[in-house]
Amino acid sequence: MTHGEIIGTVAALRSSFDAGTTKPLAWRMRQLRALRALLIENGTELEQALSRDLGKNPTESQLAEIGFVVGEIDYALKRLRKWLRPRPVQVPGSLMPARASVVREPLGVVLIIAPWNYPVQLLLAPLVGALGGGNAVALKPSENAPATSAALARLVPRYLDQRAIAVVEGAVSETTELLAQRFDHIFYTGNSRVARLVMAASIKNLTPVTLELGGKSPVYVDDSVDLAVAARRIAWAKFMNAGQTCVAPDYVLATPEVARALEPHLVAAVREFYGDNPAKSPDYARIVNDAQFARLTGLLGDGRTVLGGAPDPSTRYFAPTILADIPRESTIMLQEIFGPVLPIVTVSGVQDAIQLIREGDKPLALYVFTERDAVRRRFLTETSSGAVGVDVSAAHLAVAGLPFGGVGGSGFGAYHGERSLEVFSHEKAVLSKPLKPDTLRLIYPPYTERKDHFIRGLLRKLR
Repeated sequence: MTHGEIIGTVAALRSSFDAGTTKPLAWRMRQLRALRALLIENGTELEQALSRDLGKNPTESQLAEIGFVVGEIDYALKRLRKWLRPRPVQVPGSLMPARASVVREPLGVVLIIAPWNYPVQLLLAPLVGALGGGNAVALKPSENAPATSAALARLVPRYLDQRAIAVVEGAVSETTELLAQRFDHIFYTGNSRVARLVMAASIKNLTPVTLELGGKSPVYVDDSVDLAVAARRIAWAKFMNAGQTCVAPDYVLATPEVARALEPHLVAAVREFYGDNPAKSPDYARIVNDAQFARLTGLLGDGRTVLGGAPDPSTRYFAPTILADIPRESTIMLQEIFGPVLPIVTVSGVQDAIQLIREGDKPLALYVFTERDAVRRRFLTETSSGAVGVDVSAAHLAVAGLPFGGVGGSGFGAYHGERSLEVFSHEKAVLSKPLKPDTLRLIYPPYTERKDHFIRGLLRKLR
């Protein structure tokens, strides 16, 4: 789109919203069912696009992208009517007779900006909440997943109401122009550098923003767990999508004894999943582009290589890599890895691990593998993160009733399930009080001695 076309598109969305197109419950339900049909009827095409962009296996695409969003839609369709009912609120006796309630209303025209690593899920899962909330929506897919972006740009207008849902393709220039428009909410998933630009642009119109970012999600493993099972769960979450997952385990913390014992189990898990040569595995993805490949290559060099081979820039194949004896001040410990490299850092124990985690930004997720209740409690109460997984990694996303979001440097605002509706709705306070009897006369001026005594007594009762 040209800049003029972007301006016209957003203006058309605004006109549709102002005309009331998106507000009826029937419209919202139709759009959600249509979005579901888009995913089901075009699953093969989307799988192929994801394979071209990221080398994703079709089964993984269903698990983490297409089927994931279908699950979100089904969850919302079963509950949307209930979620939208006015919620009664108790009225204090001093205001009776009266009725109070909270009513959810659409925000208006919203913008959803998606990243490239899960280009279907992270564009369409927020859309579920935006449609359920009755909003008009501008969708900005990632230019770094061009095949998926093109597929969605073609399919969305075929299935969804073009008056109220539009896809804007493009790169920095188009995104900048989009951000210059007036929106009622911006939902951004991506990295913290771009998040700051989104926040700066939102200030002009005082637009509220949801930021779903990343960070270094740590894993703590102690000697009380079955290390073989723990290794499989860590390796699965780490190397899925070649490590290009915001909630992937970023690094492992363990005592020297546990770290050494864990190493062969991690190696065995990788070989179980991808064979002796993951380059030939149809289940192992590729790095999205040359820039990301070069960045990941630059993180190597410290520590001891437990597993990993020479990266192949011609195919952007980056082997599952496990590094041990990593110094805490290593370059790889200073930024989110967002790739298939798993460093193991040794700590003296629980306190040391917690202290190391607290010295960095608050992570999007934190994983604790221990059978000790006291250790679990310490991580839950002494660290702050978007989510905690106990004896499991990354699986919390599959629970629609759990909020998904970060804290501090890993973002703010949460979605999934009913919280997706909350993100894209305004909770309006409504108080209704009949004109007769006019009990409020008791607090109107002039404030006589009698009224002063009454009001002070009333306030004491309310405390």
